[in-house]
Amino acid sequence: MDKQAEYVLRTVEERGIRFVRLWFTDVQGFLKSVSISPAELETAFDEGMTFDGSAIDGYARVQEADMLAVPDPASFQILPWRPEQQVARMFCDIVTPDGEPFEGDPRYVLRRNLQRAADLGFSFYVGPELEYFYFKSSKGKPKVLDQGGYFDLTPLDVAQEYRRTTINALEQLGIPVEYSHHEVAPSQHEIDLRYTDALTMADNVMTFRLAVKEVAIEHGIYATFMPKPLEAHDGSGFHMHLSLFEGDRNAFYEAGADNGLSKVAEGFIAGILKHAPELTAITNQWVNSYKRLVKGFEAPIYTFWARNNQSALIRVPTVKRGKASSTRIEYRAPDSACNPYLAFSVLLAAGLAGIENNYELPAEVSNNIFEMTTAERKALGVGRLPATLDHALDAMEASELMADALGEHMFSWFLRNKRKEWDKFQNHVSEFELERYLPIL
Repeated sequence: MDKQAEYVLRTVEERGIRFVRLWFTDVQGFLKSVSISPAELETAFDEGMTFDGSAIDGYARVQEADMLAVPDPASFQILPWRPEQQVARMFCDIVTPDGEPFEGDPRYVLRRNLQRAADLGFSFYVGPELEYFYFKSSKGKPKVLDQGGYFDLTPLDVAQEYRRTTINALEQLGIPVEYSHHEVAPSQHEIDLRYTDALTMADNVMTFRLAVKEVAIEHGIYATFMPKPLEAHDGSGFHMHLSLFEGDRNAFYEAGADNGLSKVAEGFIAGILKHAPELTAITNQWVNSYKRLVKGFEAPIYTFWARNNQSALIRVPTVKRGKASSTRIEYRAPDSACNPYLAFSVLLAAGLAGIENNYELPAEVSNNIFEMTTAERKALGVGRLPATLDHALDAMEASELMADALGEHMFSWFLRNKRKEWDKFQNHVSEFELERYLPIL
């Protein structure tokens, strides 16, 4: 048993922890949990805890159902809500009874892609901006809590207390927060987490979504990460600030280079731009995700990069003087309801493909892309992201890069599951169709 596991066992005993929740995610990014007593913890570290994998979306078939959840002691934290119960949590890696990593475990998929980056000498870091809505309830049509807008303060932002409570909970969980504010749409909010390595950040994002919902429940309201709940307003994005490091050195920065970007950064950007349509099904995995990726709002729909252009798919934020280590890119298409383990995996794979294959970085597009004609965009080499989940799945299915990044099990299960979701959506007769067509046809 390693020292971190020994530390966890000692802490659980000294703090009087009554339950330890073992967390993992299914393929779509839903958090799963099983509680064990402290008496079972040492066994869990040594042998893992058995569960029925056939009951989890995207996991095993019935005839090979047994799976083991092995807690990662580095992810141990005491949960700040319900303090009277003294409950802690750890994220788990899922393995087969033979002790082999399970290919349907999103955390393993990310570990595998991070190892590939490590083999090339890189560490992958992520800093997220996460948007979400507060509504009065999850029932019926969404009812907003306020009419605030971007950066609005009291009295228009009535949810400051909820955000403040959420941030306190996150920091008690060891998740540092950089910013929080009211977003553009009524009742929409954003909390930005301080960047860290991608595996820790994926765990943090899963914890973040639960913390936001727990705080909302405490206050008798509902929090949602649905990509586009309000037709007339912006949807909720998950802007990802990405960087590669070689040891302690930011591999995206090069003194004296154009824009301060190294060849590594240029290759990484070019790789993501080239493969963006193929990875969109992962970063925007719901039918509703594509109601956000439309004209007229801030979400990007065209595949180009720029420095100071909020409509760009990839933005290169301005670095403060003397802060070259913070050189990074911002990928703006994902929504807050994606699976972070898989989203980080495919973005990393696309970026590494650009570095390894010396993809050429297209010219920056600084003009207003929405005022250009289709021919003008085509002349600049600017394409469009898939407009529907169906189109996104077609692009993903044709991609060898996505198959390699996700692994055969994950790749094929995801496509099957999402094809079913699309088929159900196609059979649905919407309120829009009834209102528009029934009276006249």
